[in-house]
Amino acid sequence: MASKSGAPSYSETQRQSSVVAAAGLSSEDDAAVLAKLGYKQELRRNFTLIEVFGIAFSIMGLLPSIASTLAYSIPAGPVGMVWGWFLASGCIFVVGLAMADLGSAMPTSGGLYWWTHFFSSPATRNPLSFLVGYSNTLGLVGGLCSIDYGFSLMFLSVIVISRDGNWTPSNGDIYGVFLACVLCHAILASVMSKIMGKLQTVFVVMNFVLIAATVIALPIGAKNRRNDGHFIFAETENLTTWPTGWAFMLSWLCPIWTIGAFDSCVHMSEEAANATKAVPFGILMSIGSCWFFGFIIVIVLAATINPDLDSVLSSPFGQPMAQIYYDALGKHGTLGLMSLLFIVQFLMGLSIIVAASRQTWAFSRDGALPFSTFFRPISQRFGYIPLRAIWGCALLAAVLGLLSLIAPAAAQALFSLAVAGNNLAWGVPIFARVVWGQKKFKPGPFYTGDRFSVPIAWAAIVFLVFGILLSMFPVGGPDPTPQDMNYTVVINCAVWFGALGYYYIDARKWFTGPKITIDTNDLTEEQEVAIREEGLEVKGVTTATGSETGSGGGSGKEEGERV
Repeated sequence: MASKSGAPSYSETQRQSSVVAAAGLSSEDDAAVLAKLGYKQELRRNFTLIEVFGIAFSIMGLLPSIASTLAYSIPAGPVGMVWGWFLASGCIFVVGLAMADLGSAMPTSGGLYWWTHFFSSPATRNPLSFLVGYSNTLGLVGGLCSIDYGFSLMFLSVIVISRDGNWTPSNGDIYGVFLACVLCHAILASVMSKIMGKLQTVFVVMNFVLIAATVIALPIGAKNRRNDGHFIFAETENLTTWPTGWAFMLSWLCPIWTIGAFDSCVHMSEEAANATKAVPFGILMSIGSCWFFGFIIVIVLAATINPDLDSVLSSPFGQPMAQIYYDALGKHGTLGLMSLLFIVQFLMGLSIIVAASRQTWAFSRDGALPFSTFFRPISQRFGYIPLRAIWGCALLAAVLGLLSLIAPAAAQALFSLAVAGNNLAWGVPIFARVVWGQKKFKPGPFYTGDRFSVPIAWAAIVFLVFGILLSMFPVGGPDPTPQDMNYTVVINCAVWFGALGYYYIDARKWFTGPKITIDTNDLTEEQEVAIREEGLEVKGVTTATGSETGSGGGSGKEEGERV
């Protein structure tokens, strides 16, 4: 029976989910969990628990990501490389715990903006949900840009090494390789959907092969000039004009950028079997694995790096990692490991375009993006995937990548665009939960507990705010020139204020948040009280006036303005 707002009732949605499950897209349990969040099952659940971890870990691409961001940690010396990694990774794990609580309770592809809308106050839920959706979408596409830009630098560095440093790629060369990489990712993500889950296991294996090759080969190659323990764990340096302490804090950008794709587990939740357990497992295992293995990698790098750090940073190969390989292994060893490095970097880009397209599709499903009706359809022919959203992300990445034609400093903004954009998107729903929506929070199978959950959430919020500010500082020092300026503040503020401006000028007239229905069977008495206090109308919940709302949870205004 349809609700008064025109939306199907929960029982009807549950029946529809069972039909979809019978068609082979999902188990009935997973489809029912999604139906409780207001959505029918449209994507095929191809991803197992291990494969959900795999997509996050492969996007992080541990060693290639460290290689791409060594320029942030080397200026602080070995202490920045080693202890900066360990401390920042621990803080990121705290963020992962806070997000795992939410991901287990409410697993949906648009999780971040969905949670924001559910937990926020009535006055803030729509604009904040709109802001988070745009910030997360642009942050993920920014991650695709930065990964593929890093790939282009690694790929071209192999050519430079093969020519003994007698060739320097132009900005046009870098963009050309970048564009070709983006197009390849879009094509592969379109035609390989049926095996994409299985491929994540292959990608994880490739990552560990590269890690093993590096941590074994570098100490052997540098056996006659390895650095001692004091140098590795206690030697400080400052190649910036910032104070030494702040140079150490800037070294945190390396792990912050590297371990920054764990929300991809959330975006894949509608394609994950047993999502309430797979999502938190994927988040925490991917962060924990990077924390542990990354610590080993940076220790090995600090043990084998040339003590003249300035010469490593200004390497003629264009990549500090290439110089570290070259100093230890010579030309042929460097060519071999750098080739493996850019291959793994390429696989990272393939995984992140999949995650970015799912967030874009979910946001289009709720009508929030321009041309939502165009990006919304699912392609059954290509395996129940959001084909148009994949190509939309690729097109946007190609446009953002044009920054690489301006100057290296502008291109570096692609890295911090992902950091700042995603940090805001992760922090707002966590903040909304502890400030406005704690009484409405119903834990899933994974839960950090009543005693620890809220303190963990506040610790995560503080760190995410710090990460946003950190990502906007010029890396070299104060008073930057236009060539050294960090343009992250410009790009992200344009995204954030542009999204809010768009909402208040136009979108507030039609964006009412995710189209959600909740049945009273899934609400505790405390949750019902909290919902009544906010004046929200949900099926079966008695309002403050003593009347019971209609089936499906219509607000009496526009469809979609529901919890």
